[in-house]
Amino acid sequence: MTRLDKQLTIKQIEDYYLRNNIPKIEVGDLIKIGVTIQEGNKERTQFIEGIVISIHKAYLNSTITIRKIFQGIGVEKSISYSFPENPEHKDYEKKSKVRRAKLYYLRNRIGKATRLKTKN
Repeated sequence: MTRLDKQLTIKQIEDYYLRNNIPKIEVGDLIKIGVTIQEGNKERTQFIEGIVISIHKAYLNSTITIRKIFQGIGVEKSISYSFPENPEHKDYEKKSKVRRAKLYYLRNRIGKATRLKTKN
C-alpha cells in the first residue's frame, strides 16, 4: 500500500466520523456542555459550564478548552467536539468581546478580574 493510498484511507475514515452539525463556538463564549459519562453499567450526562479559553482546530482532532472557577480553584477541561459520542448539549449563555485567540491570561486572574465584556 503506497503512502497516497494510506492517506486516502485515513481521509475516508475521518469523513465517516466527522459531524456536520457542529455549532459555531468562539473563544470567550460562556457555554454549557453535557458530556456522557459511563459508570459501570449506568450512563449519565454531566454538564460542564464555563468560558472557552482556547480552540485547537485540527480537523477531526479539534478540541476546546473550558475554564470555570469551582470552590475557589480554577478547573479546565479539554473536550473534543468532532467525535459523535462527545458533547451532546451545547447551550450558549453569552458571547464575550475578546481580542485574543487564546485567553490563557485568565489563569492568573481571580474574582471580578476574570469577567469579560459581552457582545451587543
